[in-house]
Amino acid sequence: MSTRNRKYDSGAEKRKKKQRLEAAAQSQKGALERFIVRETAHANVIEADTPAAQVLQGDNTLEFDIEAPAAEIPEGGHDDDQDHDNGTANGGDDGNISNHINNSFQPDIFDPRTWNALDSKMIYILLQKGPKRDLSIKYGPRDRFGRRFSASSYNRILPNRETCDREWLVYSKDLDKVFCFCCKLIKKGLVRGQLANEGFNDWTHLGHRLKEHETSREHVTNMTAWYDLRLMFQNDQTIDNVAQRELQKEREHWRKVLQRIILIVKYLAEHNIAFRGSNSRLYQDHNGNFLGLVQMLAEFDPVIKEHVDRITNDKIRDHYLGPSIQNELINLLATAIRSAIIAKVKEAKYFSVLLDCTPDASHQEQMSLIIRYVDTTSGSVQESFLGFLEVSDTTGQGLFDVLLEELKDLDLDVDNVRGQGYDNGSNMKGKHQGVQKKLLDINPRAFYSACGCHSLNLTLCDMAKSCRKATEFFGVIQRIYTTFANSTKRWQILKDNISGLTLKSLSSTRWESRIDSVKAIRFQIPEIREALLQVAESDNDPLASSEAKSLAENELGGFEFLVSIIIWYEILSKITLVSKQLQSKDMLIDIAIESVQGLISFFKKYRETGYSKALEAAKEIALEMDINPEFRKRRNIKRKRQFDEGANDDASESRSADELFRTDYFIPIVDQAISSLIRRFEQYQGYERKFGFLFTSDRLRSLDDTSLMAACVNLENALKSGEQKDIDANELFEELNFIRNLLKESMGPLDVLKFLKERPFYPNAIIAYRILLTIPVTVASAERSFSKLKLLKSYLRSTMTQE
Repeated sequence: MSTRNRKYDSGAEKRKKKQRLEAAAQSQKGALERFIVRETAHANVIEADTPAAQVLQGDNTLEFDIEAPAAEIPEGGHDDDQDHDNGTANGGDDGNISNHINNSFQPDIFDPRTWNALDSKMIYILLQKGPKRDLSIKYGPRDRFGRRFSASSYNRILPNRETCDREWLVYSKDLDKVFCFCCKLIKKGLVRGQLANEGFNDWTHLGHRLKEHETSREHVTNMTAWYDLRLMFQNDQTIDNVAQRELQKEREHWRKVLQRIILIVKYLAEHNIAFRGSNSRLYQDHNGNFLGLVQMLAEFDPVIKEHVDRITNDKIRDHYLGPSIQNELINLLATAIRSAIIAKVKEAKYFSVLLDCTPDASHQEQMSLIIRYVDTTSGSVQESFLGFLEVSDTTGQGLFDVLLEELKDLDLDVDNVRGQGYDNGSNMKGKHQGVQKKLLDINPRAFYSACGCHSLNLTLCDMAKSCRKATEFFGVIQRIYTTFANSTKRWQILKDNISGLTLKSLSSTRWESRIDSVKAIRFQIPEIREALLQVAESDNDPLASSEAKSLAENELGGFEFLVSIIIWYEILSKITLVSKQLQSKDMLIDIAIESVQGLISFFKKYRETGYSKALEAAKEIALEMDINPEFRKRRNIKRKRQFDEGANDDASESRSADELFRTDYFIPIVDQAISSLIRRFEQYQGYERKFGFLFTSDRLRSLDDTSLMAACVNLENALKSGEQKDIDANELFEELNFIRNLLKESMGPLDVLKFLKERPFYPNAIIAYRILLTIPVTVASAERSFSKLKLLKSYLRSTMTQE
């Protein structure tokens, strides 16, 4: 090949090329450190693609966010699992927020060694901020001649001995060189010299070189350009000011779009509404509630309208409307809510755990976890739901292990548990292998209380099983409902005869809800009996006709049924009233004890006077229905008298039907109610012995010093575990002795705590009242959460995992 046309660089060109390569290599010194994320106390965030970004003052390290704004999203981006047709809501990447969390690096753009690698945008930002010096560096390292950089070089000595700051002079600690800030970055004209290129480190001739450089034409030109640019920055008159405003406008648009999307997610989640349909495209049928709300907002909201127009016109690829962003926003909202609850629990310190289990639609056991605590901000009692826990082992040990693991994940200390509330299942309340015993073994101060509502429910169950007639009574109630409910024709006959309460079926589990079934018959017996007689006459089904006639003549036509329904209505109405009261979230142990004691007193009084009042009310109804207001006489069955029996041994033969009904029906029911209430709520008496003196301000004032001191010592022992104790008895006595003189009116524990909150110099008293209010009464909140589980885990979602 001929070499006539080959062109060789001159020696000067080769030397310049060599200098550029060496400068580039030197500028890459420590380049790997740019990609190492260092945590800083106050990181200055700049978007790398935003030339007009506002740079925060702080450290010399800047963090660059890789995420690009919507206006500059490349056209080639696609979402792997979405289509991109016209009018499609899933044409691109969902803009997954978590994908950008770790895509950041932190180069020090104020270090001259990085300036050769900066692009025009970063140079623009650097010129806007100006140079930064490390004022802690007074001297640099010595060179081979024993010379070194001195911070005094930053100042220029004028002929009249005044000093002038060389703000353009920058020293690089890593390179041990000085640079001219404006000449290095602006480079107007033919910029020569090491100060404007690779840096100067001939410390012997530094003073001469600086004087020569700062008086050169090139330096003055660059300084003028830099100062003009700084003035433009201050007056917001830069060339790309319009572009900056457009980018800021675009950024604000996306913030508003995300705000509306988050509100849609919150609305759907709060109302338990499904998000997605059978497709994910805008303005198509069956695209789900989420996209449906987006379409609805686009009709009148200009922000969403513009966003939808961009999607339908293929102007953007990231739309934030796809399934993955929906799931991510749901998770972020759930995490934020849970974090806020945990923060309040930690601030309160002491808390109680409420657990209850139920199978879901896929026959998987789910355990609801509720945390009860005192909100220190508002001074109110809160019960917060934290989620459903999937359990495979339903024994006491298995449930206890799941509870401990969840408390560990929530970063809650099990030693701060001061109460535990469960239902009356043996795996929960068992004295030897139940969850409450397992927790008490590791934390003796975690006071256990059985659910008050469950205990009332079991009391009613005990009453209904106390005698055979009581069991048969509820069977008659269900038969009446079934007779009408099994046929629309018979139900219409019932509606034609009654105008008020509708018949209700008996609940097999919630006994206190049977008041609705009994109440409908109690106040409409004549009308319901008339409807049964009409069914008996008009129905063509012989079985239904016979059943209706039997109920009308033998049951509702008998005086015994009338007395029974009046008795049971009185009993159920009183128990339901207490049960509803116990189910409130802010129910306190002192009010629960007072309510249960009041219920026991009612039954004791009702035992003496209730039967006679029930007879009088039944006679009035019987006269209205033209029924004989007397108990039906039964034929006495004579049996053979044994040789050792006396003549008066069989007293039942001489008793009237009225007396037999009272002794064999009414008295067993009431006695069973009293004994069951005392037995099932005996734990409440233990709480009264420990905390009773704190229940009301009146009780606190009624104690003398000796009794108050004894109560404080008893409470200290109850709140002690080994060497740890929550309160000091002597200090508590002194505080309460002073506080009870300040409480002029009758106040409950919650009112007293709010009173003490404004006076935080009674720490032991505040702790005692907080623990008292933390003790749970019922697990009604856990029961209520099961209604949400049925909405979340419906039969359509029965194959879902634990998300």
